[in-house]
Amino acid sequence: MKKISAIACLSSIVFVLTACTSNPTKTLAIQNANNQYEVTGLGKSQVIAKNNAITAANSTCGKKAAPILVDEKNEYNGALKGVFDEQTGKMITAAAGVIGSVIGKSNGIEKDTDYQTTLTFTCKAN
Repeated sequence: MKKISAIACLSSIVFVLTACTSNPTKTLAIQNANNQYEVTGLGKSQVIAKNNAITAANSTCGKKAAPILVDEKNEYNGALKGVFDEQTGKMITAAAGVIGSVIGKSNGIEKDTDYQTTLTFTCKAN
């Protein structure tokens, strides 16, 4: 009985520590001059990163205001950045996935931080 309790306790600790190490997909807003805010969204694809940034912007403005876009910056931060361009990196990532499915192992090299979208915006009352 003590072994089961110890295993359950250890499993809980490992689960909590693993949950704490995950990367956040959106940041808190930074307020710049002229009542402008800046947020960053991260994701495995450019669309996911942009959606995460939009979610952060909407959270910043709240329910009674809407974000008005001033500037948007998109960046590829994939594992192969600096070695290959974005398109080549995508092809290598896809090839690794195909090879992984053929041999029965997950060889994915994409991460939740491969793409970054930074939005600069103001909040306008509805």
